[in-house]
Amino acid sequence: MQTFEQPDALVRPLSNTNSLHTTEPLGERLTLNMGPSHPSTHGVLRIILELDGEIITQATPEIGYLHRGDEKIAENMQYNQFVPYTDRLDYLAPLSNNVAYALAVEKLMGWEIPPRGRAIRVLCCELARISSHLLGIGAYAMDIGATTVFLFTFTEREKIYNLIELLTGARFTTSFTRIGGQTRDLPEGFPAKVKNFIDSFCPALQEIDQLLTRNRIFIDRTKDIGVISKEDAIAYGLSGPNLRGTGIEHDLRKRHPYLDYEQYDFEIPVGTVGDCFDRYLVRMEEMRQSRRILEQLIANFPSGAINYTDPKNTLPPKTAVLTEMEELIHHFILSTEGVDAPSGEIYFGAENPKGELGFYICSRGGGVPYRLKIRAPSFSNLSILSKLLPGHMISDVVSILGSIDFVMGECDR
Repeated sequence: MQTFEQPDALVRPLSNTNSLHTTEPLGERLTLNMGPSHPSTHGVLRIILELDGEIITQATPEIGYLHRGDEKIAENMQYNQFVPYTDRLDYLAPLSNNVAYALAVEKLMGWEIPPRGRAIRVLCCELARISSHLLGIGAYAMDIGATTVFLFTFTEREKIYNLIELLTGARFTTSFTRIGGQTRDLPEGFPAKVKNFIDSFCPALQEIDQLLTRNRIFIDRTKDIGVISKEDAIAYGLSGPNLRGTGIEHDLRKRHPYLDYEQYDFEIPVGTVGDCFDRYLVRMEEMRQSRRILEQLIANFPSGAINYTDPKNTLPPKTAVLTEMEELIHHFILSTEGVDAPSGEIYFGAENPKGELGFYICSRGGGVPYRLKIRAPSFSNLSILSKLLPGHMISDVVSILGSIDFVMGECDR
C-alpha cells in the first residue's frame, strides 16, 4: 500500500468548504440546472442545484438520458453477441469491459483460459487503465483551466490507441475478447512496441506531474474540496480511485485476484484526506503501477495457446470447418445457438479504471442468459453527489465532478 501524505505547504486556509453554508440565508434562494448540456458534466448528467447565493444547499442528480437498456438487450442475445455492447459501457476503456464480461461468463461455464490468454488480457486491461486515467486527468485539468496538460495526456493516449489498433483492428470500440479467449493472438513484435511505449511514458508522466501537482491554481481548486470520509465511501458503495482516495486499500486485483494478478509486484495507492486532490494523486500513481505491471508482463510473456478448448462449446479451427462436415455442422450450431451454458447464477467483479465493474448472470441453460445485471462503478460513484455537493460553491461542482471521473455510458446502462 502506498499512502500519500499531502504536504502542509499545500493546505488551504479554509479547512472545510462545507463550513461556508450556515443556517442563516445569505441571499436569494435559486434553483439552477447544471447539465445535461454542460461540458463539465462529461456527457448527459443533470444536477438540480438549490443555491443560497453562491452556496449549494441541495443537489439532486438526475440520470437516464441515454435510454440504453443494455441489461435487457443482453437477455435477448447469445453471450458472445453481447461483447460489442460492453464496449459502450465505459467507452474510455472498452478492452477492460470486454475482459470483465468474458470472465463473468467463463465463471458460469467453469472455464479458465491458458496462461498466454490471461497475460494478453492483463496487457489489455492495464493499457486501458492508463488510457482512461490520461483522459480523466487531462479533461479534469482542462475543466479547471490547465489546458496544456490536456495536450500532453492526449498525446500519450494516442500512442496507446495506435497499439490498440494494431492489436484489435479498431481504436475505440474494440470487441476484442470472446468467451473463452480472444479473437486473435498478439501481432508480431507487439510486446516490443508496448515496451517502447512504457519506456517513453515515464518522462511524459513526470512532466504532467510537474505541470499539475505543485500548480497553485490547481491546488486551490482541488485541495480540501469534495472531502469524502471512509464511512461515506463505504455507505454509498464507492469503488476504484474514489474509494482508495479516502484511505481504504481495496483493489480487486489484490483482494480477489484474477488473471494471475497475484503474480505481479505492484502497490495500491491510497489517499489520506479523501478530497479532489487525493483522488488526482491516486490516479497518477495508478498509471505508474500499471506501467510497472506491464514491464513485468513483457519481460516474462508466456507462450502457448490463447483460447480455452471445449469440443462442444468452442468453435473448431477454420481449416477444419472448410474441409470436414462434422466441424461445419458444429460451427453452424454454435454460431446460431451459442454456447450451452449450465443452469445457475454467478457474480464476477473486475477492477476497471472507474472502479468495480460487475456482472450478475442468472442462467437457465442454453446460449442466452435468463437475467443479466451490470454493477456499473460510475452509477455507484455518482450516488454520493447529493451528500457531497451541499455546502460547496458553484465553482467547486466542476472540480468535484472531474475528480469523480465518471462515464454516463455505464451509468445509464
